Amino acid sequence: MPTDRKAAAKAARASARAERDRQFQAMQTGDERYLPLKDRGPVRRYIRDHVDARWNLGEFFLPVAMVFVVLTLLFGNNITAAAIVIFTLYGIVFLTLLDAFIMWRRLKKKLAAKFGEDGQQRGLAMYAVLRVFQLRRARLPKPQVKRGEYPV
Repeated sequence: MPTDRKAAAKAARASARAERDRQFQAMQTGDERYLPLKDRGPVRRYIRDHVDARWNLGEFFLPVAMVFVVLTLLFGNNITAAAIVIFTLYGIVFLTLLDAFIMWRRLKKKLAAKFGEDGQQRGLAMYAVLRVFQLRRARLPKPQVKRGEYPV
């Protein structure tokens, strides 16, 4: 342990950097030992695997929304066309939220059956829904299952 303040701070920064690097590597490989606390545990792994195994409307929302932003700009002068574009976007938002809600209801039942009381922790719904709305390629921890490979 260094005795002067500067050396101690430098050592602390180096160890924090090593820990962040280890966590990032774990996020890439799915190594449970070094994942951040918010991603650890069998319940959260089950949620990740379930979300990653299914096709979700939420993962397509961002690209679709970008298209609708461009369409809104293109049809800005035509009020009728702009209104149709906006209402269509609202419909897509509604369908996406409905898909996430249905996914969570089904997943909640499976968690209760598999994990009992541990499957009813606070924050699990938000954990699942936030993962649903991420592009599959951008999700961290990286998906460990292929589509259709639901956890047992």
